[in-house]
Amino acid sequence: MSTVLAFDLGTSGLKAAVLSSDGALLDSETVPLDVALLPALWGRGLARAADVRGVALSSQWAGTVAVGAEGQVLRPALIWMDARGRDEAQRLCGGFPRVDGYGVFKALTWIRKTGGLPTLSGKDPVGHLAWLRRHERATWDAARVFLEPKDWVNFRLTGRAVASFDSIAAHWVTDNRDIHHIRYDDGLLRLAELDRAKMPELVPSSSLLGPLTSEAAAALGLSSAVQVATGGADMHMAALGAGTVDDYRAHLCLGTSSWLLAHVPFKKSDLAHNMASIPSAIPGRYLFANEQETAAGALKHVVERLLAQRDPEAFARALALAAEAPAGAEGLLFLPWLHGERSPIDDGRVRGGFSHLSLEHDQRHLFRAVLEGVALNTRWLQVHLEANLGRPLAEVTVVGGGARSGLWCQVHADVLGRPVRQVEAPQAANARGAGLQALVALGKLTWSDVPAAVPIARTWEPDAARRALYDERFEQFLLEFKHRRAMSHRFA
Repeated sequence: MSTVLAFDLGTSGLKAAVLSSDGALLDSETVPLDVALLPALWGRGLARAADVRGVALSSQWAGTVAVGAEGQVLRPALIWMDARGRDEAQRLCGGFPRVDGYGVFKALTWIRKTGGLPTLSGKDPVGHLAWLRRHERATWDAARVFLEPKDWVNFRLTGRAVASFDSIAAHWVTDNRDIHHIRYDDGLLRLAELDRAKMPELVPSSSLLGPLTSEAAAALGLSSAVQVATGGADMHMAALGAGTVDDYRAHLCLGTSSWLLAHVPFKKSDLAHNMASIPSAIPGRYLFANEQETAAGALKHVVERLLAQRDPEAFARALALAAEAPAGAEGLLFLPWLHGERSPIDDGRVRGGFSHLSLEHDQRHLFRAVLEGVALNTRWLQVHLEANLGRPLAEVTVVGGGARSGLWCQVHADVLGRPVRQVEAPQAANARGAGLQALVALGKLTWSDVPAAVPIARTWEPDAARRALYDERFEQFLLEFKHRRAMSHRFA
């Protein structure tokens, strides 16, 4: 039985998985990022190193790794949460006449060629690289190439400093109008003040980069004949790992951050809500993308930081307590903008917290409010995603660590008013997606095989009795954003 080895380089941990040649998830493991992972999943008897034919990676996206002439990392990576490049991004994107912080003529150029815009928050590589160029000139000068996190890992695996059509999209320097022939654009490189010589070679999505180097093969305990697939960003791989490869079939990721995405047959931008079609990990396809900054990360923050509960059972206790509170949390509302927001409003300075907290509330209500607040934020995305798709979602397939909670799945079904499908082993969805991509690239599967390869553990139907309650809460939620945004800007 041939197998593939897949990794998911997340924000808070690294996951490894083994998939069989028919796409079945054989085994998986998760470790914190500060622990070195030496994958040996075949030691459990479910797969053998000699059977591994391919390796692929899912990774956090919109990060920047500076790589020197000898292949060394020059400084710690700037990841998707890093906003130190905000001033530089706003300078690059500005101009006269200006609308919502963007110079009109620059914005039109970006939109026409890429389908989107760099974020003004500085949290994507445009801001990262501009900040390095101005504030760490020695790093900028010494860098041979700047890579996305997953492309850096691929560089370590194969010796090739390349980016795939999907991973380079967050740099906003490629012409994406012909989805089959994406290329760097000299005009866009000038707008971002980037040097083409420091950018990686481009290769098609879901292609094979070549075999493992002898050093990588020895470190992983694999044959140097094992092929490395391009892999992809977390949201791209989650779409595969959720089985939602058909147009208009949406998946929701409840990870540290969250998103609600669907493949679409068109190129479209919704700049007012920071959503756009971007190249998919499936060659020749578009993914209608968005992102919300804090989801399961909000529950982690409340449990670990605010209530100082860090033992292994802390999250199980929090969810059990949340189940004891009634829908609506007795009027308590949680606003999940703990690190700003991206979609449907791009604002890195807005802040959240608990609203309408009273002496009658206890931990049960706090935890329930967090689950509902994240779901209400998802509903905000849903409104604008469905408007852009031109149709309601038939259902939502949920993945990510937060999707392991049946209560949270039910809350989302009630808030969204849509059936919510929980995939089997939802926390391994990104790694599963990378494995499925590798199997397609190796010719073991086709894209039409992917939906059947992803088992659905359970489906939660919306409770009609709660619809009026959550409709009212959603209207309150939107008002809270308006007021919080004004206050956050005043005191930022």
